Amino acid sequence: MAEYRIDDLARAAGTSVRNIRVYQDRDLLAPPARRGRTAIYGDGHLARLRLIRNMLDRGYAFAQIKEMIDAWTAGHSLADVLGLEEATGAAWSHERPAVVPMADLVRMFGTQLTPANLRRALELGVLERRGAQFVAPSPGLLEAGHELVRLDVPLAEALALAAELQTETDRITGLLIGLVRRYVLDPKGPDWLPSGEELPHYADVISRLHPLVMSALSAAVDRSARRVIPEIIGDRLVAMAERAAAEQG
Repeated sequence: MAEYRIDDLARAAGTSVRNIRVYQDRDLLAPPARRGRTAIYGDGHLARLRLIRNMLDRGYAFAQIKEMIDAWTAGHSLADVLGLEEATGAAWSHERPAVVPMADLVRMFGTQLTPANLRRALELGVLERRGAQFVAPSPGLLEAGHELVRLDVPLAEALALAAELQTETDRITGLLIGLVRRYVLDPKGPDWLPSGEELPHYADVISRLHPLVMSALSAAVDRSARRVIPEIIGDRLVAMAERAAAEQG
């Protein structure tokens, strides 16, 4: 599970430290754990912050948000069915952030780990700074960049690709979730909220979204890779095969 100091949490949630303290004062956000004099937040806090921001953006007042959160965390509620934070997808992640010492980054990327490339990686969220350490929110994405560099792709180009991948996957994820919202939630009306009896059903709908996106994108990428790799480098593969056959003959 990821750990955040309050300034790191604010950056990850796209809000301010002041707002976090306001939400805590209004009992919208659970208190952090304490490690000595340091407040430590987790993935649950991040998910709750995103939920609060979403509700504020839709025009809900603090009192309304607290009332709904209190309702969700009591009785037959969304929190009981699958956990309030899990409903946003936090619990479905197959990866856990990993601390990456600077020595490991240098080993992976060598002289290409320039200040400009490191700054770009931080801007893209490929890396995050936690005090004197770096954290990879997605170790798999970092390793993919490492593998590209091992294949002699410039790190700057790999980072540009990471930005494009994020934009495209956000767009496609938005299309998938948008369909569910359009046909499952929006027909109920803009101010609709499920009753206590309806909560388990809609909690189940929400709980399916993250694995649905993961399955759809994974299957689509697999099909695309099988088709596109031969299309782009097939001529080189044929040429190499022909040369090998000629040398053997």
